[in-house]
Amino acid sequence: MIKKTSSPPPTHYIFVLALIGVSGCWLLRQKSVPSPETLAVAQDTPTPKPTPQIIVQPQPVKALAGSLDTVPMFNSNSPEWLKMEGILLSTFPPTRKAVPAAHLNFPFQGRFDLFVHHQTINPKDLQTYYLGVILHNPGSQIVTVDVLQAASYLTQDSPYIKLPHYVENPDNTVYAGPGDRAVHDVLQGKRQVDFPAKLIIRPGQSAMLMNLPMPVRNFEKPQNGRSTLMRLSSSGKVYAASLAMFAKQNPDGTERAPTLAEWQALLDRGNLASPRDKTPSSPQQIGGQLIYSRVAGVAQGSRWQALLVDRPGAKDFTIPQRGKGVSYPIATLRGGRLGTEQIQTAKMLVRYPDTAYEAHGNYGIEYNINLPLYNATNQPETVSLTLETPLKEDRLSQGGLIFRNPSFNFPWFRGSVRLRYKDDRGQQLTRYVHLWQPMGQVLEPLVQLGMPPGDRRSVQIDFIYPPDSTPPQVLTIRTAEN
Repeated sequence: MIKKTSSPPPTHYIFVLALIGVSGCWLLRQKSVPSPETLAVAQDTPTPKPTPQIIVQPQPVKALAGSLDTVPMFNSNSPEWLKMEGILLSTFPPTRKAVPAAHLNFPFQGRFDLFVHHQTINPKDLQTYYLGVILHNPGSQIVTVDVLQAASYLTQDSPYIKLPHYVENPDNTVYAGPGDRAVHDVLQGKRQVDFPAKLIIRPGQSAMLMNLPMPVRNFEKPQNGRSTLMRLSSSGKVYAASLAMFAKQNPDGTERAPTLAEWQALLDRGNLASPRDKTPSSPQQIGGQLIYSRVAGVAQGSRWQALLVDRPGAKDFTIPQRGKGVSYPIATLRGGRLGTEQIQTAKMLVRYPDTAYEAHGNYGIEYNINLPLYNATNQPETVSLTLETPLKEDRLSQGGLIFRNPSFNFPWFRGSVRLRYKDDRGQQLTRYVHLWQPMGQVLEPLVQLGMPPGDRRSVQIDFIYPPDSTPPQVLTIRTAEN
């Protein structure tokens, strides 16, 4: 049965899926009081969960304008769970290395990004893992690597917690995971004190960019993780590698960080860390289970800039008609294009054969979306913008984006966005808002604007796609019915 809802948004339709079954009937007996045995059976029978309402938003879904830039990203996310020491990702040349296949031979020069995310649970003897990132200058001139922004957080200091759907977050005090927290620092242009402003690397020499612990001892659950995002710029060619090593012991039994020489020895003589993650499905696979796997390689893309206008070359985004809306997908991927032909996933420039073919999720990639809204009518209109997470689909099986009530419990987007716009009083605002979104949740708007006839209002939405999220999402622009 299909019925139109009377509650906002007015264009939603609800498919009520009723589970109807008759397995028998009760016989009316003279004895009106049920027996104790009957009561016991009734008490043990679980109450069936109500069937969720399936909500379809039938507005058009259009491909997001713009494209990824070509800035390379060192993307170290496989294996996600560490069980042994080893090389996580090396772009060093394979020459003079004990395991040549562990090195992808990709030099960086100029702007590049670095994303590292790994976890561990109950390591041997509760030893502390260290995550190291080493840079090497292969040339004959000094190379300077500027650390433009950088942030790294532990899971134990930034736990995965449940939060309200929206919380104002100007100072990055609201987060639900280490990746969520780290990318917000970078969005705000910060560089943590753990990282130098620059590294100066002499010819033929190496230097440690990161050498940070991931402790598990003395926690209720011996589990931890670390998420790191950096934006870098190098004056010359450098090679990079991320590695995992247990802390070394001092003579008194205390732990210490590995030295540059110890990291270099692991890089030269070590193998890829294991056990490995699931092997990904081939891009040519048709049917069957789709396995994305985790990323370990160099992806192409640091930023996606989008200007949403009526048509190429136009200067305005004419707001939808009353009661109508339009959505633009974010971080679409194979198997999750939401009815468009667009895959936004960053391609891999180099990768290990048993890791992801693409950088699914675009973790650490910044989206800059500019909306020059224009009310072309002769009536005042109310326009809303919502970043939301519909059910994942490749083709829109119901003719629109699908939501449900109740939504799923697990959050598919947890991260902060920056909003810049003029409010209805003409005041220029910059807001940072943290989002915690279960998949399928129908949400209140992020921004709602009252636009007089002929009004033009620009809204800028910026965010770095949070590593603690699952794509795809959509940005929806809707004009209220009245």
